[in-house]
Amino acid sequence: MVVVGAGPAGATAALNLAPTRRTLLVDRWAAPRPRVGESLPGAAHRLMIDMGLWDGFVADGHAPRHVHRGAWGGPEPVERHSLGDPDGHGWHLDRVRFEQRLRATAIVRGAAQAAPARLITLDRDGSGWRMGLAHAGGVTEVWARLVIDASGRSSRLLSGHGARRRMEDRLVCAWVRTAGGALPAGVTQIEAEADGWWYAAPLPGGEALLAFHTDADLPAARAVRTSGGLLARARSLPMLGQLFGSTPDITSDGYCTARGARLEQAAGEGWLACGDAALAFDPLSAQGLFNALYTGLAAAETADRMLEGDAGAGAEYTADVNRVWAAYKAHHAAWYGMEQRWTDRPFWDRRRAATA
Repeated sequence: MVVVGAGPAGATAALNLAPTRRTLLVDRWAAPRPRVGESLPGAAHRLMIDMGLWDGFVADGHAPRHVHRGAWGGPEPVERHSLGDPDGHGWHLDRVRFEQRLRATAIVRGAAQAAPARLITLDRDGSGWRMGLAHAGGVTEVWARLVIDASGRSSRLLSGHGARRRMEDRLVCAWVRTAGGALPAGVTQIEAEADGWWYAAPLPGGEALLAFHTDADLPAARAVRTSGGLLARARSLPMLGQLFGSTPDITSDGYCTARGARLEQAAGEGWLACGDAALAFDPLSAQGLFNALYTGLAAAETADRMLEGDAGAGAEYTADVNRVWAAYKAHHAAWYGMEQRWTDRPFWDRRRAATA
């Protein structure tokens, strides 16, 4: 068994498979890197208990998230508290520490790791796959009965083997992390503007995250490619502008795709996809990490069934992933449909048209 991608989805699949299956976890990075996507909903508590991850998660000191504050659909912020959620509060994560914990658990449970390494060839070979892994020592050939693609929302790993990807939009994200800041603890903040929307949250260790989402072809996307341009635009915001009014100490920044995407089929002969490689959500859903954990676990269970000869396992997994996607699309349409202030602007007009 080879799992390509050691992010949350791939590591979750590996840590669930490793106790009973020979599992190789492959990633192009030796260790997790800072990235956007630092929140988990309260419902993740049950998943982590089921997978034996809860005690380690608590020990890592992630910060509780109690309040969602949003200026969405109108200029006045509205707050939603976790007291009304039957699953309780969510968390603002130290994302690197979270991914390190998942990788380390997979290895402790018996998975082997090749990182940094790149998959450079992937070919069918009898009842399995023959693949070439490039690493610092050269190229190693590996054979496996089954491959799990967990390599992210832009993956093309299995495009030649029946995995057809459908892109939903052109969303991108520009972000900065700052040391300190005026963000209140335990509060996630969302603010809509004419050309997209903003996300801000405090992180464990005293850092803060600010991120802007817009479409890649719009002038706003070019304006925020630098951290200076991003912060300058943020200062004009009615709600968040006051929190980033001075020049903060930037610890890291980035610009990345955030578009929605999915595979038309999440499983095929000898392969599965999970996490963003199977279905990637608009970050507005705040469900990306939860989806990674859920599909990573489901992919591990399905892989085990496939290796035992269950011919219907892959189709059942695809049907389950499709149900998740349908629920996500309904909520996505409802949330974007709430914002009617800038329907003449391209960003919002595109989402209104997609909803219609």
